[in-house]
Order: sequence, then C-alpha cells, then structure tokens
Amino acid sequence: MIDKKTWGEFKNSGMLWFANTILHAFGWAIALDIDDNGDVVDCFPARVKFRGFSEDVNTKGYIALSEYLQKNINDITDEAKS
Repeated sequence: MIDKKTWGEFKNSGMLWFANTILHAFGWAIALDIDDNGDVVDCFPARVKFRGFSEDVNTKGYIALSEYLQKNINDITDEAKS
C-alpha cells in the first residue's frame, strides 16, 4: 500500500524533524522551501554545517511526533501485522 502524502503533512507530523535529527549526525538534512503562504514549493537533500536543534525545537518535535503516534497507533500496528 502506498498512500501519497504532502511534505506539509510530513513536516507537521514531526517526522521531518525526527528524520533530520538523524541526518544531522552526518551533516545532511531534508530541506523544504516554503513560500509566503506556508506552502512547500520544493524539497531537497542538503549538506549542512549545523548539528541538532535547540531545546525548544526538540520539544515541539517530540510533541508533534507523540501526537501523530497517539492518533495513528492503531493503523500503524495493524499495518505492521499485515
């Protein structure tokens, strides 16, 4: 099964932050180009000099990811079993 999602959904779920926390260890990130309306107009892998995020960004990321899991855990579990 493939259910295409938007980059905005991926970002808002906390998964972009989570993926980038791992990629930062290697000097990489998934970067989004967002227009003035908040719409993603481009997405690309990027080499970055920074490593990690601030405590505030991490807290927001953990909250977003936890809320996503809370709302979707039954589907995630069922998909893993099938």
